[in-house]
Amino acid sequence: MKELNVVLTELGISKVRLAKYLGVSRQMLYNYLGIDDINNWPKEKAAKLLSLLNIEDIKELEKIKITGDYIIEVENRLNEGVKDTSNKEVIADLKGFNKKEQELLSDIINILKEKLSTDKSKETYNTYVYLYHFLQSMETNDELKYILAFMSKSLGFVDPLEFTFNKEKQFIFESIMFSAMTLYNNGGSSKVKLAESHKRFVQNIEQKKEEKLSRTQELNTVKIQALKELGYTEINEDNAKEVFEKIAEIQSRKV
Repeated sequence: MKELNVVLTELGISKVRLAKYLGVSRQMLYNYLGIDDINNWPKEKAAKLLSLLNIEDIKELEKIKITGDYIIEVENRLNEGVKDTSNKEVIADLKGFNKKEQELLSDIINILKEKLSTDKSKETYNTYVYLYHFLQSMETNDELKYILAFMSKSLGFVDPLEFTFNKEKQFIFESIMFSAMTLYNNGGSSKVKLAESHKRFVQNIEQKKEEKLSRTQELNTVKIQALKELGYTEINEDNAKEVFEKIAEIQSRKV
């Protein structure tokens, strides 16, 4: 199999991509490549490899001429194979979704996998961490949806007069966003001028955190009191309903 490794190296095919194309783990691929005779491979995997290289028998490896056109042909087959394998893996976990929902989720997941696998920088990682936070909070903040609509329109994906959400609120938000983005792109405000505004932004976030912490501490205190009054030491599946009702009762006493 030395000839195969030489050809793969000359074609610039990484073991990671070849493993994805064959639908196996990287370790399993190394196991395959360590076998002297491809006929001892699983027939399906051997057939896929021969198809990738556009040969009918492994003996034809010696006749392969690595030209620019051949590299492009193999690359195209590899890309299609990897894409098809990825889609199958993703869609296999999407039962219960309709066709459009499956296609959307598959596209999103594949984009994320591609970006994170090709760019290992901290900036890219943090970008997708923020995206995760964004998605987590979208149902509690309508403005997050308006931001997505604004960017989709700005980038030309959606008609600027399309209003999927609350038309009046979306219209106002997009108008304000456009003014802000115009100011930002034209350098209309310096960091010095905006320092006070950013300071208020930070103070607002810190205040929200303090309020959240206070509510959490208050709820924890009430929970401890409820457990004590009921004679329990913890909340479990058997007493959860009773404990939550007791918590609600204790909170109502303070009204």
